[in-house]
Amino acid sequence: MEPPRGKVDVILDTDTYNEIDDQFAIAYAMLSDNINLLALTAAPFENHRSKDAADGMEKSYAEILRLLGKMNISPEGLVYRGSDKIMPDMRTPVDSPAARDLIERAMARSGDDPLYVIALGAITNVSSAILL
Repeated sequence: MEPPRGKVDVILDTDTYNEIDDQFAIAYAMLSDNINLLALTAAPFENHRSKDAADGMEKSYAEILRLLGKMNISPEGLVYRGSDKIMPDMRTPVDSPAARDLIERAMARSGDDPLYVIALGAITNVSSAILL
């Protein structure tokens, strides 16, 4: 397969509130001449910055909205809540609006017109979409 030419369709799956690098990735994707950003999906995370995975995802979702607000970009149809927990095992998906959006967008594509998904956090949303 040849490398893509022109703009590529991308979904960023991000735990935006977890660390500062994801905000830069979102801004880069939004301003890039090579990326057509189709969606931003909030990934769960658990650490000292969150009570649990659901809290981490909600904080990431809110951070995405805050960042888009600073860029004067409407989140409508662009931002999706992700999984409210980490997958309990390799065979059990966690359903979420993010996973459902990934499925819908991926199933509408062909091998000649791939959808690129860049996962910057826990892979729960992407793995769940594949399993669902």
